[in-house]
Formats: sequence, structure tokens, C-alpha cells
Amino acid sequence: MSVLLQIENLSVFAGDRPLLENLSLTLARGERLTILGETGAGKSLLIQAIMGLLPPPLRASGTLRIEGRDIASLSRGELEHLWGRRIAMLPQEPWHALDPLMRSGRQVAEVYGCVLRQDAEQAAANARRDLAGVGLEQAGDKLPGQLSGGMAQRLAFCAATAGGAAIVLADEPTKGLDAGRRDHIADLLRRKGDAGCVLTITHDVDVARRIGGRILVMRDGCLVEEGPADEVLNAPAADYTRQLIDAAPHRWPRTGSRRPRAGGQEPAVLGARGLAKRRGGKQLFRELDLRVERGEIVGLVGDSGCGKSSLGDILLGLLAPDAGIVTRAPGIARHKYLKLYQDPPSAFAPATPLERLFDDLIRLHGLDASRLPPLLEQLRLSPALLERSVHEVSGGELQRLAIARALLLDPVFLFADEPVSRLDPITARDVVQLLTSVATEHRCAVLLVSHDPELVDKVCDRTLRLE
Repeated sequence: MSVLLQIENLSVFAGDRPLLENLSLTLARGERLTILGETGAGKSLLIQAIMGLLPPPLRASGTLRIEGRDIASLSRGELEHLWGRRIAMLPQEPWHALDPLMRSGRQVAEVYGCVLRQDAEQAAANARRDLAGVGLEQAGDKLPGQLSGGMAQRLAFCAATAGGAAIVLADEPTKGLDAGRRDHIADLLRRKGDAGCVLTITHDVDVARRIGGRILVMRDGCLVEEGPADEVLNAPAADYTRQLIDAAPHRWPRTGSRRPRAGGQEPAVLGARGLAKRRGGKQLFRELDLRVERGEIVGLVGDSGCGKSSLGDILLGLLAPDAGIVTRAPGIARHKYLKLYQDPPSAFAPATPLERLFDDLIRLHGLDASRLPPLLEQLRLSPALLERSVHEVSGGELQRLAIARALLLDPVFLFADEPVSRLDPITARDVVQLLTSVATEHRCAVLLVSHDPELVDKVCDRTLRLE
């Protein structure tokens, strides 16, 4: 078998501090490798280093070869010529891979035209076929901003793989997808690995199992365990691997329906009557009624693109309904009704150090700054992360920083849109426990969006399903 990707003693540093240490691996044609590990373990840094896209001031050492060519010997133009043609990356945040001003079908067709030199008619036909293959046959004329997070994820997958690159690097390719879509993308990656090679980063053990091949487990930037998928997942040798597997939601204790309910005379923290919304020519919902009590956790489920995020935005006053009204408890400031975004980068100013963003929040609302360090500790976050910008922390770290920022404001209602989709199972379990304790102890209502039915079943008091 021909070797497509070879990595020898790769390390990534922030200053003198190693974020990824002495990692070596080889991928030959027909091989699939999936990397599991804790949030912030350096998994995404590996893919960025392979592509030559490490953000400054991070730097890499070691050797990286793509089809035998040492990328250190390539000019920037020569490296970019490989992108899409020989090696393709699906980044963790689909918005980083999509042009916000270009229609979805055009984004995929342009890859066929520019990379494979197809004429406009053939490129458009192939783009329509690819979009239909991932359930986006009606989305070709939509802009990325008109798509849900899960739909954007599928669009980015089509655009990343349209060029036929032999090496595919996929960073959390199934986050934000319902179980059926998740399994479909995993099967597509498996087939991509049969034709070339695929390196996938995921927090979902079921996805890793479905893709098969080899599994590499990482923690704190170091290799913990490696081996065939069946062996690692069914008989793990390392304690940490066993902890990852045991932290899956189906093993959590059930906490839903055990929280004390608000008294019958107390007004609901949030209510809605007769809500309707139509977007992109599709009726998302109509005649929808909802009442959420203080301290209650309500699950919100449904297929990708069914309107879950739109409903949350309407409840928070970020989007106008076509019909119906939303009511909130009287005498409560608007900033106590908060959203945890599915894509955390969209909620942070990109060029400002995180420490300044938190300082501004604390000063604006007169908060107690001493509450932040213990909150970061509860969320398993190092205070040193605040010295960085948004692009210098992992997606999972940024997701937890968004949760810390929201909890500082003592919310009465949280619309939590896939709040643990970027977290490893252990960290996800701890974060969900924190959210449920906030709901119980501080009587904060939570509307929790998740594509994981086990998670919703274990922690929610009741469930609202959008069809």
C-alpha cells in the first residue's frame, strides 16, 4: 500500500509550552484513523499543522510528508496547490470553510470547476448530486447564513470532498447532526477511507466505532493508546480510554423530573402561544405553545434544520415570529435571558483577548470578579486561556468559556443550543451536571437542544419535539 500521509515526532508549541508532543503516525491508501480524546488535547492542532494552517504565534516541529513530499520544503503556493486536490480539510467550525455571500450549490460547484476543471453544467450537476446525497437537495439556492448548524456542516462536507482529494482530514464532522445524518456522514467517511485515507477527529464513540479502522486516544497533547477500533473500544488498555467510554450519556444517572417545580401561582419564566415561523420557503412550525417554569429543564429535539435554533431565537427576541406572542416573567432584566450558541466563535469578538471580553462583561454589569476563577475550575478550564484570543483556544474550550460567561450573569432562562457538542464525553458529563445544578440551585430554566436522545432522556424533565 502506498503511504499518503506520514508524521514523525510532530510537536506544537505556544511559546515554550508544548500543546502537542512527539506524535508520529502513518496513513496508507485504504486506511482510516480516528482520534478520540479530551477537549483541548491538541487534536485540532494536528490537522491544522498538517495543512500548514497553524495560527500564529503557534509553531510546529517535526516532519510532515504528504505523498512523500516534506511540506517544509514546499512554498506557500505549492502547499496551497495540494489543498482540495491531494488533501482536504473539513474544519470543526463549518462557517470557517464557507463563503457567507455564495449560494450553497455554487460553493460545491466551484470546487468541481476550479479543482477538477469541469464545465459549469457538469459542475452544477455534480453539486446537486452531492447536496442531495446529504439531504440538502432544497438548499442549493440558500446562503450559509440561512442554514442551520447541522445543514452548514453537511454543506461544508460536500465542498471539502468535492475535489476528490485522496487524504481527507475531518474535524468533528458529525457535531450538530441527528443520529441518522450522523451515521450517514460516518459511512461516507468510511467509503472515503476505502478509496484514499481518512483522519477523523470526533468526541462521539459511536462515530468512531462506525468508521472503524484504527483509533488513537490523546490526552494533554500526548498519545494514550492506539490500536484497531474494535480492540480499543471493546477492551481498552488505558484507564483514560475506559473513562471516555464509560462517560457516554446512556451510562449517566437519570436526573430529569426530580427537580422541584415552581408553585402554581408563580408566573412562568417564559411562555409562548400560537408561534409560527417560515424560513427559506419551509414551514418550521405553527400554532406552537410553550410554558417553561423556573428551575425546569426542557429538551428540544428534532432533525437538523427543523427550526430548533429559530425557536430559541424567537423566545429570546432575536428573531420575529410570523405569528404568536412570547411572554416573560415581569421585573426581570433582558440580559437574564441568554443563549449558548451552537457555534461558539459566533458569540465572541475574534480579535480581542478573552480576558478583556470577560473584564468588559464584569465591569458593564457590576459583577463580582472573584466568581470567575472557581467557575473556570468547575468547567475544567485553565485561567491562562483568558490570555489568548478566540482563535487560540479549541472549540470545546471556547464552548465552556461561553457557558462561564453566561453563568456569571445569573440567568433565569438559558437557551442552550447543543452546549456540549464540541466536548469529549467526560467533560460533557461534567458540564451537563453543572447546568442541571444551576437549574436546581438557582432555579434557572433551561431549554436544552441536543441530537443525543440519551442525554435528553437522562437530564430533561420533559421534551418538545419539532418535526
